[in-house]
Amino acid sequence: MSEKPTLASVARAAGVSIPTVSQVMRGTGRISEETRTAVLEAVKKLHYVPNSRAAAMRSGDNREIGFLINQLSNPFNAEVISGAVDLLEAEGFLLSVLDTRDDAARQHRHLQSFVKHGRGGLLWVPAYSTSTETFDFLRAHKLPTVTFLRRLNSPFDHLGIRNADATQQATDHLLSLGHRHIAYFGGTLMTAVRRERIAGYERAMAAQGSAHPLIWPSENTKLAGLEAMQALTKAHPEVTALVCNGDMVALGASLALTRMGKTPGKEVSIVGFDDIPDAAVATPALTTLAVSPHHLGRKLGRILLDRIADPDAPPTVVEVNATLVIRETTAPPMTP
Repeated sequence: MSEKPTLASVARAAGVSIPTVSQVMRGTGRISEETRTAVLEAVKKLHYVPNSRAAAMRSGDNREIGFLINQLSNPFNAEVISGAVDLLEAEGFLLSVLDTRDDAARQHRHLQSFVKHGRGGLLWVPAYSTSTETFDFLRAHKLPTVTFLRRLNSPFDHLGIRNADATQQATDHLLSLGHRHIAYFGGTLMTAVRRERIAGYERAMAAQGSAHPLIWPSENTKLAGLEAMQALTKAHPEVTALVCNGDMVALGASLALTRMGKTPGKEVSIVGFDDIPDAAVATPALTTLAVSPHHLGRKLGRILLDRIADPDAPPTVVEVNATLVIRETTAPPMTP
């Protein structure tokens, strides 16, 4: 196996000194055009790439950002990551993404790895059972950090969603159509986000004295939503509408109704949460609470860059509104 290309091997190939190669790569020094051309040709021939981590150690400017998220396979998360990548890459940063799967032990290993191998900042959805020691660990290493969705007791900058207001809006929409047997559908762990969303649903149901609240758990996947909807229909056939914890579980519920020979938006109305791309193209198209995940990702990146630029600024907390997008899965309940 041939040796890995280094400054030294480029220097030998170009017939110059190592400091000269370094100056050419950094665009500094008084280098003749002939020498610069020779160095760049050697770089191309040897496929040399500068060691950015070593450069960061010398300059103190680390251009690598870590992103710890839960359920990387969820299309909402993929859209958020895409937005963050678009903004950060345009600013000259590289984003690396790891999935904690909501496991605090896995999360701790990933955070230690980010700190050990050097990252210039962190975008982070804290795992459900994140301890205060984890926040202390990040503060001790002075890693610029922005938490996302789950604030917990974070001392860092935070970007979140006004979850309770959103689900109250969705529930009010269903109540205004005449539904009274409305279930909150999806999620299993009582995370801060799910707790807030259930609170908004319960607030709207309580305001309508004749309504009947019901919390029905499900993993936030399409398959789990399908199976949970089948179980819900058997246990509570009186339910005519769902406020869902996310679009994926809502799409699973819609699929379950279709397999049962029912039409989402006719026998049972459904409201999702997130407005992932599949929501608009589903059959029927899903009514949902839109939060523009790609825009959220860009916003996350911008907050982090502002923190890197001004590490001593007080922490900021930003919460965005969700917009109810009415499509085909909500309508008045069928008359008996």
